[in-house]
Amino acid sequence: MNRSTLKPSPRPSAVRTSTPSNLNDATRERVVAELNDRLADGTDLHSQVKVAHWNVKGPQFASLHPLFEAFAGQIAGWNDELAERAVILGGAAYGTVRHAARASRLAEYPCEVTRDLEHVELLVARFDTFAEGLRATRGLAEELGDIDTADLLTAMLQQHEKNGWLLRATLGV
Repeated sequence: MNRSTLKPSPRPSAVRTSTPSNLNDATRERVVAELNDRLADGTDLHSQVKVAHWNVKGPQFASLHPLFEAFAGQIAGWNDELAERAVILGGAAYGTVRHAARASRLAEYPCEVTRDLEHVELLVARFDTFAEGLRATRGLAEELGDIDTADLLTAMLQQHEKNGWLLRATLGV
């Protein structure tokens, strides 16, 4: 089955289960949809960081290989938090790689890249895209009064920005 025959992914919206949240249904539906968008980006980012981890070569290998693995572990944890928050709000988590392939805003990662600093440059761009999405979703959560989701996204952004700084520092920029 090629990509063109895949059905469009449903944008999760309906909240279906009981929830401890006191947010109204319309707010929860909007936030759940946004969380699933970030989950798609995060699932894609995780796989792209793993590709960099597996394929990196060059003078920076000894430092980048474990750094990329650490990033992948953190991203996997963030993805779990995003998915669980969507479910806590009464929605479903759409975290398959097929969903991510259809819904991610990240650029495709060139798997043939091997040079250490080229991987770093590629990841900087993808980290920036991921951060943009986190900021937008945090802004929406704040606007809708979902402070708990906003707090989660703020914590994610703090760690993510630190990781982006580590990548930029590796490039000397």
